[in-house]
Amino acid sequence: MKYCTCLLAVMVALCMTNVVLGESKHETPAPATSIDQASDNVNVTGKWAFTVETDQGSGNPSFTFKQDGEKLTGTYKGTFGEAVVQGSVKGKAISFSFKISAQGMEGTIEYTGTVEKDTMKGTVKLAELGSGTWTAKRE
Repeated sequence: MKYCTCLLAVMVALCMTNVVLGESKHETPAPATSIDQASDNVNVTGKWAFTVETDQGSGNPSFTFKQDGEKLTGTYKGTFGEAVVQGSVKGKAISFSFKISAQGMEGTIEYTGTVEKDTMKGTVKLAELGSGTWTAKRE
């Protein structure tokens, strides 16, 4: 009988522990970790001022972006006139391009880089004209 009473007491204690743990699990969710949070997701929607450096010189184009999830659209205004921009943003990585037609030559300008809050930086391939680096700040 003494053995049964001890066994019953242990079983009740285990059941109560499960009930208490189960209640606390549902009432207080674990805090989110930085991995669970969307801290790597950025949104570049808005107007940006760029500085582009190449072997042929520098320029200061402006871009207006609209981001929808990973899809990026927008407009370019600068040395090559105005153009429609298309690209993507994945985490902090950004890539976009636009087609140009200047001085009888057609090509595609391709930007790749990374975003940090209100700044960006990366490299640019200027069709057949060469390449360079760029930085940008949100206006």
